[in-house]
Amino acid sequence: MVQGKVSYAGQAIALFALLLSPMLAVAPPAFAVIRHSHMRPGLVGPKTYYLALGDSLAYGFQPDFDWTNGYANYFADNLQNYGVKMYVNLACPGETTITMIKGGCPYSLLHKYVYAGPQLAAAVTFLRQHTGQVSPVTLDIGANDLLPDLNTANCLAGPHWARDLATEDYNLKHIILPRLIAALTVDGHVSGDLLLMNYYDPFQNNCPNTMRYIREFNWHLAADARGLATIVNVFTPFSGSAPINPHLCNYTWICSVLSDIHAKDAGYELIANAFERTTGY
Repeated sequence: MVQGKVSYAGQAIALFALLLSPMLAVAPPAFAVIRHSHMRPGLVGPKTYYLALGDSLAYGFQPDFDWTNGYANYFADNLQNYGVKMYVNLACPGETTITMIKGGCPYSLLHKYVYAGPQLAAAVTFLRQHTGQVSPVTLDIGANDLLPDLNTANCLAGPHWARDLATEDYNLKHIILPRLIAALTVDGHVSGDLLLMNYYDPFQNNCPNTMRYIREFNWHLAADARGLATIVNVFTPFSGSAPINPHLCNYTWICSVLSDIHAKDAGYELIANAFERTTGY
């Protein structure tokens, strides 16, 4: 995600990469599926690896340098209960659908799991190296394509909103999601769950009008995902339906001196809960 016309991941970032440590849960056989009684029909369920993809929200960025309590971290903790052994996070702060495909993420030095080149290529490589062993794969992407078009001075979208939305649609529907599904497909069957998150509105209290743009964006994400990924609805529990969100200061850093739109621990935990409710695991 990006705040204004500058990537909000650029606020107070130290240039280093964090290597992941394996989880301690015992791994099931590579193709085993641990069923949960409340798991959504049509889903495969958790396997040995959990792969997190996307932008700074998937990365778990917070401006206080706490980058270990993102929604993917919370979701990974829960997945250990279902046999997931290792959590791999390829997300890059500032990532757009364009940089995810072509490379050039502005904060690639912050990768938690070290790789070179575009995130999509790294994800496909990882899936092919661990055939049939990865589920779920989570993704949030597209906000950085569009948030620069939102003008918080007048609370309106700029003239490039429709163009950038069309670009995001094409990149996600015709390139990113199909390539991930192809890499997840084994002997004609999709071997893992691909989960696509929609977005909350960090500006809704100061700019209630922006909610219509975020809703439009989320509608496009749902249309892009149809037949390819399962949508995780973060907008409703996070943003609510009223123009004023009494929880926004607790969920995000928007009320802080930094006026940062990233989630706080409570917000990231809420997002993780949305993944758990959607999947049933």
